Amino acid sequence: MTGQSTTPRELGYRWPAEWEPHAATWLGWPHNRDTWPGRSAEAIAEFVEFAKTLARCEPLHVLAGSGQVMRAAETFLGNREGITLRDIPTNDAWIRDFGPIFLKKDEQTAIVDWRYNAWGHKYPPFDDDAASTERIGRQLHLPRFSPPCVLEGGSVEGNGEGVLMTTRSCLLQRNRNPNFTAEAIEEFLREFFASEQVIWLDGEIAGDDTDGHIDQLARFLSPHVVAVASEANQDDVNFAPLVQLRRQLDNVRVAGRDLEIVEIPLPTPILQRDQRLPASYLNFYIANELVIVPQFWDVNDRRACDILREHFPNRDVLGLSCRELVLGLGGFHCLTQQQPA
Repeated sequence: MTGQSTTPRELGYRWPAEWEPHAATWLGWPHNRDTWPGRSAEAIAEFVEFAKTLARCEPLHVLAGSGQVMRAAETFLGNREGITLRDIPTNDAWIRDFGPIFLKKDEQTAIVDWRYNAWGHKYPPFDDDAASTERIGRQLHLPRFSPPCVLEGGSVEGNGEGVLMTTRSCLLQRNRNPNFTAEAIEEFLREFFASEQVIWLDGEIAGDDTDGHIDQLARFLSPHVVAVASEANQDDVNFAPLVQLRRQLDNVRVAGRDLEIVEIPLPTPILQRDQRLPASYLNFYIANELVIVPQFWDVNDRRACDILREHFPNRDVLGLSCRELVLGLGGFHCLTQQQPA
């Protein structure tokens, strides 16, 4: 806990998989107009549709600060059953990266407050985002662990059974942890996620300003099944890195078993003012009764949903438009953080 040397692993906590039951989902109200220049109203409309859909199957907590931001959130989401607006200010909406990681130990819940520097000091200011986990912990009266390492939630993916995936290009960037070796960072992952196995991968899709977050590239669908982004066009800049990523996963064994690899194609390239956007169906979110899949008005939209439907037969796999939200260089998974039941 804060100020103590004991780690979650030593205390018997675990990091549940996203498909395990949720007590709630946490969101941040998308108030930063600089994130969606000239398109913030359209991005808010997609966010609201996403939030209302999520609220059908689990409670939501939305960080909305106070004043004008709270009033805007109240206009769209206020007085809705199952949605709680929280007076916790933010700089941006990407709570996956700056918010708490929730751990479980029997009936106990704790949070991990990783250090946050806005993807390597790319988008200041980020002081409110960096303080949000501590503020959430205070409001929920939860114990909080504070490792000395910079880490965004979108950079790690777990299977609920002690296996964690991440990328070298992100966690080993000098703009995040210049004073820690790869071995030291892996030790933090093992101790604060209670991980028995850390899978280091290489890969990054064009337009991704996070330096290669895993939730754009590879996601666990079950403890031994991994979905991976794929690109069929050999002339596309994403083709070679995604082939390499697939080959790396082909060589991974988890608990003595090979992984089952499921390829999900990327959408056709989406450009904004000649900038390639990091559109990926891997940025889906698994809720209690739903899997919500980003849709980009693309020929592969339905295919991505169909593939995921095969692996989540007990959930409704639903595609929602993410064409405006991705202009801010993120998607549904980036906007969420699950609180396990």
